Amino acid sequence: MQQGENLRRGRNVVVVGTQWGDEGKGKVVDWLTDHAQGVVRFQGGHNAGHTLVIKGVKTALQLIPSGIMRDGVPCYIGNGVVVDPTHLLLEIERLEGIGVEVRSRLFISESCPLILPFHVAVDKAREALRETSGAGKIGTTGKGIGPAYEDKVARRALRIQDLKHPERFATKLRELLALHNFALAGYLQGERLEFQPIFDEAMKAAEQLKPMMADVGYQIHKASQAGANILFEGAQGTLLDIDHGTYPYVTSSNCVAGNAAAGAGVGPGMLHYILGITKAYTTRVGSGPFPTELDINAAGTVGHHLSTVGQERGVVTGRMRRCGWLDAAALKRSMVINGITGLCITKLDVLDGLQEIKVCVGYKLEGRDVDILPLDADEIAACVPVFETFPGWTDSSFGVTQWDALPANARAYLERLQALIGSPIAMVSTGPDREHTILLRHPYMN
Repeated sequence: MQQGENLRRGRNVVVVGTQWGDEGKGKVVDWLTDHAQGVVRFQGGHNAGHTLVIKGVKTALQLIPSGIMRDGVPCYIGNGVVVDPTHLLLEIERLEGIGVEVRSRLFISESCPLILPFHVAVDKAREALRETSGAGKIGTTGKGIGPAYEDKVARRALRIQDLKHPERFATKLRELLALHNFALAGYLQGERLEFQPIFDEAMKAAEQLKPMMADVGYQIHKASQAGANILFEGAQGTLLDIDHGTYPYVTSSNCVAGNAAAGAGVGPGMLHYILGITKAYTTRVGSGPFPTELDINAAGTVGHHLSTVGQERGVVTGRMRRCGWLDAAALKRSMVINGITGLCITKLDVLDGLQEIKVCVGYKLEGRDVDILPLDADEIAACVPVFETFPGWTDSSFGVTQWDALPANARAYLERLQALIGSPIAMVSTGPDREHTILLRHPYMN
C-alpha cells in the first residue's frame, strides 16, 4: 500500500531567481504550469513583479502566483508571504477585467501577515530619513514589506485569519497602530494615521477574502499525495535574500529555495527539483554593490544596449534597472545556497548583435583572487571583476526554440557558462512570449 501511494505522489519544482531579481521567473513559471496542478508563492509581497507575455499580450502580476494565467490551475499564497489585502483585491479585479477567473482557485494562507497603511507610511518615512541624514537609501519599493515582516518576527502582526474576527482585529489594530504612530510622529517626522479608516477598509476586504482563506500547507500536502505536480514560485532573487544577500541592501524575506518549504507549510522532502533562473547578463534595481555594472546612460555602449534592448525597467517601481555583464562568480554562490538542479537562462536574445561578450569568472580583492561572491557588502563593493571574453554573434536568437538553431557563438557562450558554474542548463528563453523557449531537460520529467 505504501509503495503504491509513493508512486502516485506528484513531482514538485521550485523556481528561484539566482541574481538580484527580475530574472524572468514569471514567464518560466507560466511555461511550467502546463505540467503542474498547483502553483505556490512562498515569500515576499507585492514588491515582486512578474511580467508575462502570452500571444503578444503583456500582463504584470505582483502578488498572485503566475500560474493564474493557466485556466483551472489552483494557486496558493503561502504563509511566508505578506499580504496587502487592498492591493490583492485590486489585482484580482484587474485580472477579472481581462477575463481571468481567479476567486474559485486562489487560496490564501490564514497565517499570512497583513500589510496595513501604517507599514507603508513607516517604510516611506524611513527611506526619506535615510536620504536626508546622509545614511543612504536601502532602495525599498515603499510597499510596507519590511515593516510588516518586522511585526511578524516581533509576534505582534495582524494576520489574514484575524480578518474573520472583527472585535479581535480591532483590539490588535489599536495596539499596533499606537506603536507605529509613536514611531511615525516621534522619530520619522511623519503624520499619525487614524484607526477608523484602516479598520473599515480591512473589514470591507475581509468579506471578499474569507472564501479564499485556507490551510494552504495541508491543501498542498493533500494535492501532492493525490498525484498533483506542485510548482513553488519564488520572488526577488538569491542575492537579495535577507540572510545570504548583499546585506543590508536586501529584501526582508528569505528568497532561497529552502524557504519554499517553510513559506508554504510543507516538508523539505517535497522539494524535488530546484530550477534556478538567470539572465544572460546581470541587472539590479535599487542600491547596493554590483561588481560588473556598466553605464546604461551613454548611447552606443554595451550598458545602454542591455538597458534599452532588454527593456530593463522595474515592474513594480518603474525604476530603470542597473545593467552589467553576467557574474558567474555570483552565480556560484547562488548554486551553493539553493542546491540548484538545473538552470534556465533568460533574455539570451538581448545579447544579439554585440561584438564581444564578457563573463565575470572571479574577482581581485585586496590583491588576492576570489572565485565566489563574498558575503560582506563592503568587500563586494571593493571587488574588481576578472573577465573572460567571448565573440558575439550577429544572427538573431530571438524566438528560437531549438538548441541547434542558435548561433554557434551563442551555443559556445552557454556551454562555457555551464562549465563555469557547474550546473546543467535545462532551459533557454529567447524572447518574452511563453513559446520562445528552448527545452533541454524538463524539470518535471527528469
